[in-house]
Amino acid sequence: MNIERIIFLLLFGLTAIWFAWRVFMTKSMIRSALSLLASMVAIGIMFFVMQAEFLGVLHIMMMATEMTIMAIFMMMFMMDPGGMGDMDMSHQKKPSILFACLTGASFAAAILFTQWQITADVVPAPAQQNHDLGIELMQRSMMIFETVGVSILVAMIAATATALSFKSINK
Repeated sequence: MNIERIIFLLLFGLTAIWFAWRVFMTKSMIRSALSLLASMVAIGIMFFVMQAEFLGVLHIMMMATEMTIMAIFMMMFMMDPGGMGDMDMSHQKKPSILFACLTGASFAAAILFTQWQITADVVPAPAQQNHDLGIELMQRSMMIFETVGVSILVAMIAATATALSFKSINK
């Protein structure tokens, strides 16, 4: 991996960590959702830097949809989604900081002191990886994805049908 990729990985990794920290430092739930979205987008961009374009696009699309739905539900159901009141969203600050520091230090130690093995001698080009993934999805896994897609569609229709109130037609 060349130095430019390492610099971009570090830059977007630190960006993801900073926005993840901002999730817990704001009183506004909407700002928390947007910070979490920015953190997830930074992780998606890291996939692009590592030449895993499909995973990057998939990650960003899924997280954007998820965070949008989460923000909408927070605005609908929370008492103070804008954070204008005196509500404090952080609890047990000192134990949380201690646990986060110990966890981060243990992860850093595991990364630095592990003897990493080469997992692949030859890695195909990104275009070849996308082609191979498409072939896999369109052959062996096609029936699984079709079945899951139809099941999700049926569940959405059933949830909508049970949520509707029907007036009596016969009076």
